Amino acid sequence: MTTSRTARRVPRARRLVQAAIGILTTVLVATACAGGGAQSAGSGTPQDGGDLTFLIDSLGDTWIPNNSAISSFQGHIWGHVTDKLVYVDENGKTSPWIATSWDQNADATEFTLHLRSGVTFSDGTPLDAAAVVANLDMWSKGDASRGIQPIGLFPKTYKAAEVVDPATVKVTFTSPTLGFIPTLGYHGSILISPKSLALPADQQADLKNDIGSGPYVVESWKDSDSVVLKKRPDYDWAPPVLSHQGPARIDTITYKQVSEQQVRTSSVQSGQADVAYNPSPKELESFKTQGFGVAAPRYLGFVNGFAINTKVAPFDDVKVRQALQHGIDRQEILNTVYTPDWLAATSFIQSNVPGATDHSADFAFDAAKAESLLDEAGWAKGPDGTRAKNGTPLALTLYPNPYLATSKAVDELVAQQLRKIGFKVDLQAFDVVTYGQRIKVGSPTVPAYEITRSFIDAGTVGGVLTDANKGENWFGVGQSDQKLTQLATDVAGASDPNARNTQLDELQGYVLDQGYFVPLTQIVQRLYLQSPRVHDVTYNGLAYANYYTAWIGDQR
Repeated sequence: MTTSRTARRVPRARRLVQAAIGILTTVLVATACAGGGAQSAGSGTPQDGGDLTFLIDSLGDTWIPNNSAISSFQGHIWGHVTDKLVYVDENGKTSPWIATSWDQNADATEFTLHLRSGVTFSDGTPLDAAAVVANLDMWSKGDASRGIQPIGLFPKTYKAAEVVDPATVKVTFTSPTLGFIPTLGYHGSILISPKSLALPADQQADLKNDIGSGPYVVESWKDSDSVVLKKRPDYDWAPPVLSHQGPARIDTITYKQVSEQQVRTSSVQSGQADVAYNPSPKELESFKTQGFGVAAPRYLGFVNGFAINTKVAPFDDVKVRQALQHGIDRQEILNTVYTPDWLAATSFIQSNVPGATDHSADFAFDAAKAESLLDEAGWAKGPDGTRAKNGTPLALTLYPNPYLATSKAVDELVAQQLRKIGFKVDLQAFDVVTYGQRIKVGSPTVPAYEITRSFIDAGTVGGVLTDANKGENWFGVGQSDQKLTQLATDVAGASDPNARNTQLDELQGYVLDQGYFVPLTQIVQRLYLQSPRVHDVTYNGLAYANYYTAWIGDQR
């Protein structure tokens, strides 16, 4: 990699910054590109060359490649700089990538990965079995001595990986782990050069030191400002399922941080940028009518909702948690913030996740029932409508999740709804960096942690609900709820897919019945407004746009 930017790129980046500032200053609302008649994606003959500019809300808070939960913003960059062992498409189907095939034993405790030959990292070193073992160990264990955390949703049952030969890796687990292969396509399961993995954490946080094997390399980056990627000319090991092989077609991708939503969308409308991330959902239909590309791919994972910290009073009371569930009008949220394309939550996991079942009755909006539950719990309404018990108000602070563009609008509406049944609700909004530092699962000051988190396979769900097997303990119950612990362990350790689905159904019902999770809506976290000159973008199972397959139909 190089940290220098070519003369051709410097003026363009400068024009982009100047244009963004100009739009913000004059509050210019740009119109659609002149000429009309935008080409549909994939029309025409693919062309090589061109530069793509992607405007994004944030670039996250750390570039350490192995982290407990890689920033969903940074996942865009990692997805082009690195490869994965398997590819997972938008329907959740797993197919070969760097691992061309795999075998497992009868009880799903041992897997053998067969690797593609000839793959190299961008520094020329081989992506062989030894490199894969180094990555698997880091994903599973992290390195506490260097402050590097394991991947939060990597199977906790991981025992070891060993090199069989340069193209073969054997992986063993302490108990059945059906979710292992799908999780290799998770956006945190990125393959990094062992040389990079061996660096101290502060050096790994310097993006230019993080060597991947992907179709692009880092040309330059500036913290909280931009990342410029250039295509790798010798890349030739894309997932076979994609429509393209060999090097990427687009020469460079510039990810530019622009926090103002209107500036991002107006820049695409006026032709100053190619992609605006996270436009307003309510504007998507208008953009489409104007001839722009819009995409709202669903991803596999948890619905948007609140993981309730049972260690923070009064949410140690199941009736208060259930009142919270039934006090929220989710249809009003869908009608007000979103469009008819958004779906109501039916569980705490997305309905497109294999094994998800409908438990919407367990948390259906019923204000009268919510108020009755609070009455039973001893919370009496005062003259101002706020409930109190023993002189303590029924208070809740919500922290909008900055990784979801609509989170603040949703939480403001939730606050209004909960105030009607007697809650005193405050909102505190932080940027990505501050949020990551202050708002953490299990924090004694955070009663409700807003979830916007993906996963590939439901077998990983059990690893976050309690602290069994080093789980994340989302609800603060530890292992005090024996039924929750048993259900979560059963799902994580199932060896038969059909049996696991039955156990997953029971787990979903129990978590919701206990009020541990308060679903809001099914989530479409990644929204894209795209110039009509960009074609053949693909989206994986985590809803990331893949520009490896894309091409630009005209040049500026």
